[in-house]
Amino acid sequence: MARPEKVRLGEILVQEKLLSEEQLGMALAEQKRTGRKLGRVFVENGFVTEEQISGALAHQLAIPFIHLKFYNINPDLVRMLPETQARRFRALVLEDRRGSLLVGISDPTDLFAYDEIARLVKQNIELAVVNETEVLAAIDRIYRRTEEITEAARELEQDLGDSFVDFGALAANPGLEEAPIVKLLQSVFDDATQVRASDIHIEPQESRLQIRFRIDGVLHLQTEADIKIATPLALRLKLMSDLDISEKRLPQDGRFAIKVKQQRIDVRISTMPTQYGESVVMRLLNQGGTTLRLDAIGMPPKLVKRFRAIVQRPNGLVLVTGPTGSGKTTTLYSALAELNSLEKKLITVEDPVEYRLPGINQVQVNEKIELSFARVLRSALRQDPDIVLVGEMRDQETAQIGLRAAMTGHLVLSTLHTNDAASTPLRLMDMGVPRYMVGSSLQAVLAQRLVRVICESCTVPHQPTPAEHEWLRYELLEHVDKARFFHGKGCSHCNGMGYRGRTGVYELLEMTQAVVDASNHPDPAHFLKAAQQEMGGATLRRHAVQLAVQGRTTVSEAMRISNQLED
Repeated sequence: MARPEKVRLGEILVQEKLLSEEQLGMALAEQKRTGRKLGRVFVENGFVTEEQISGALAHQLAIPFIHLKFYNINPDLVRMLPETQARRFRALVLEDRRGSLLVGISDPTDLFAYDEIARLVKQNIELAVVNETEVLAAIDRIYRRTEEITEAARELEQDLGDSFVDFGALAANPGLEEAPIVKLLQSVFDDATQVRASDIHIEPQESRLQIRFRIDGVLHLQTEADIKIATPLALRLKLMSDLDISEKRLPQDGRFAIKVKQQRIDVRISTMPTQYGESVVMRLLNQGGTTLRLDAIGMPPKLVKRFRAIVQRPNGLVLVTGPTGSGKTTTLYSALAELNSLEKKLITVEDPVEYRLPGINQVQVNEKIELSFARVLRSALRQDPDIVLVGEMRDQETAQIGLRAAMTGHLVLSTLHTNDAASTPLRLMDMGVPRYMVGSSLQAVLAQRLVRVICESCTVPHQPTPAEHEWLRYELLEHVDKARFFHGKGCSHCNGMGYRGRTGVYELLEMTQAVVDASNHPDPAHFLKAAQQEMGGATLRRHAVQLAVQGRTTVSEAMRISNQLED
C-alpha cells in the first residue's frame, strides 16, 4: 500500500451524508476552542458513531475496516510496536503478510503516524481502520504488566539481598515511589485492573512466592517470585492498610484506596499466617466503573419488574441469598441505588462497606470495639430510617431485630447464606426466629449465582458430550435435539479461556398467603412443596439452562450451577 494522502475527516463524513455542513461547523468551532480531536468531538456530540467514522474512512481510502472485537489478535505481533507509540497513534500490528505488516489504526489519515510506525517496525506497512474504543481496549488487554511485575520482583530481590529492611523508615521516605516494592505493587494493581480481576492472592510457598488473580470467578497464576520478597510485600501492604506490622501470628483485616488510570479502586485486605509466611488476599472494588442498576446485572426483565415492585413496598424484609462471591451485595446495592431519593432516609450496616453511595448513611461494623451488627442495627432504628440494609443476617439476634424492624414500618434488605430461595425461611426458623415473625415480615427471597459468559469474539457451535446430553434431556425433555449450544474456543480477548465476564442466575420466592400458611406447618416438606409451586419452575437451574440455550453460557457452566444446588 502506498503512503496515504492527507484527507479531511469532516469533508469525508459530509460526502458520505453522515454529517451536515452545520454540524461540521459546530464541531470545528468546538475543536478550535477545546483542542480535542475532531473525531472525538463528532462522537461525543452524537453527530456520528465511531463505527460510521471508521466505515467512511475505509470507503474513502479503499482500505479494510476491521472489528477488533471479532479479530483474534496475536500478542507477539502487537508488541512489535512499543506500548507508548501504540497508545499515541491508537494503532496495533495485526498481521504479518510476508514482506509487509497489516496495522490497524483509528486515524489512517495521520501521515506522521504512518511514517513513525513504519520506522519503528522497520517494515512496509498496510493500513486498516479500527475503532478507537476497541483499539484502546485491546492495548489495555495485550500490553499487560507481566514482564514489568517479574522485573520489579527481581529488582526487589536484588535490593533486599540478605539484609533486613526497615519498612517503618521506608514508609516515611519521601522518595517512596521509587522503591522497588512500590513499583512491584503498582504494576500488580495496574495489571489486575486491566484484566478485570476481582481478587489478588499473594501466597508464600515453600520456595517461591505465588501471585494469582481471580478473573470471572477462576484463579489464574500471574507470576512467581523469590520467597524472600514475601515478608516485605506483606509488610508494605499492612502499612498501606494501617494494620499492625509487628503482628504476624494472627489474621488481620483492613482496607485502603488506590488510583489506577484515573479510577478509584477500594481494596479490602485480609492477612492470614500460613506455614511459609503470611498469605494476603485483596478484594478490588472499582468505585468509578460500577453500574448499579437492577437491569444491568443480568436479571431477566420480568424478574426485574417483580423485584422492583417488592422493594418499593414501604415495609417488610427482603433477603438475597447465595454463597460467597455470588453477587448478593451488588444486587442489594443496585436496589438501594434505585430507591435512593431525598424523600427517604437510608442506612446501611455492613462489614465492610463495599460500595460508597452519595446520600446514604453507611456504618462499618467493628467487632473489636463491640460495634456489632445487632448493636448498630438497634441504633440505626432510632435514627428514623425508611430503609435499612443489613450486610448479613449472621445470628439470631440480628435476624430478630431486622424482622421486628420490618414489622414496625421499615423496609429491611439483607443477605443470608443458603442454597436456594425455598430453604431460606426454614433457615431463619432454624436460627431461632419465631415462625410468626417469618410469616408476617418476610416479603420475598431472591437466590442467585454467577455463571461465566461465553466470549463473543470466539463463540463456536458446541456438540454436547454424552453426559451433557443426558443432563439436558432431563432438563429440556424432547426439546433438547432442537436446541443449539455454543462454547468459546479461546482467543486473545479472553486470554484463551473461552469466557469473558459473568452474569447472574436468579430465582425469586414471594411470600404469598399460601406460602405463609405453609410456613406454619410443622413439616418442612410441606413448606418446600408450597414454595416450589409458587415459583412455578422458575428456578436457578432452569435460568442457567435458558442461558445455555440462548448461547450466553456453556452447558458445563449450567451443569456446575445444578451441581452446586445438589451439594
